[in-house]
Amino acid sequence: QVHLVESGGGLVQPGDSLRLTCAASGVGHYVVGWFRQAPGKGREIVSAINYSGGTTYYATSVKGRFTISRDNAKNTVYLQMNSLKLEDTAVYYCAAATYSCSGSGCFEDSPDEYDYWGQGTQVTVSS
Repeated sequence: QVHLVESGGGLVQPGDSLRLTCAASGVGHYVVGWFRQAPGKGREIVSAINYSGGTTYYATSVKGRFTISRDNAKNTVYLQMNSLKLEDTAVYYCAAATYSCSGSGCFEDSPDEYDYWGQGTQVTVSS
C-alpha cells in the first residue's frame, strides 16, 4: 500500500528557502516526483528522482535553485527549494510512479504517468 504525505509548505518571502518532505511509505523502487499546481494552471512536474537517487530531473524553471533527494531507509523524499520566487507559489504534490528509470532522459513528466499522489502542501511566496 503506497501512502504519500507532504509537509513543509508555508508562507515565505522572495529569496527565502523551504524544504518540502514527502513521507513515502510503500514506494519501494518507484520513481518519486514533485509536481506543483498554481491557481488556474495545470499540474506541472518540478523534479523527480529514481530509486537509487543517482538520476534526477528538474524543470527548467527550478534548475539550480531546487534540489531533490531521497532517503530510502526513512522512506522519505525531500525537495530543497532555495531562492524562491513569486512564481513558485503553488500547491506542491508528491507523486510515485511504477515505471523504471535509470538513465538520463528517462523520467516521465506527465502527471498521467504517476500512479499515487499525496494531498499536497501549499507554498506561498509573497513580499
